Amino acid sequence: MDQDKAVAALAALAQETRLSVFRLLIKVGPDGMIAGAVADAMDVPPSTMSHHLAKLELAGLVTSWRTSRQIHYAADYAGMQALLTFLMADCCQGDPRACADLLSTIACDAVGEDEGACARSGAK
Repeated sequence: MDQDKAVAALAALAQETRLSVFRLLIKVGPDGMIAGAVADAMDVPPSTMSHHLAKLELAGLVTSWRTSRQIHYAADYAGMQALLTFLMADCCQGDPRACADLLSTIACDAVGEDEGACARSGAK
């Protein structure tokens, strides 16, 4: 990912509703949700939600597909990975071991383990 694309992705996420939608779609997984369900979950009018979803899609963070009359949206995991890779590329002067604690913390948070459980399992 180049810097211009990273700026666009970060700009798309720098809005409360879009950040919440992106986090919701990450939680839902690759099957995604139909647009109306996303709007309902966020308590946002459908036309406003369409605008937010379009911004996220243009930024490469969300993907969509049509099934009959419904449009499904899901997080674009490749886009998210590209953004995270861009942000972490120069981490700790290129020493991946220095970022291990950060990655362990993210992994523990993702599975809902508390710090003590992660430390005991060796993940932290």
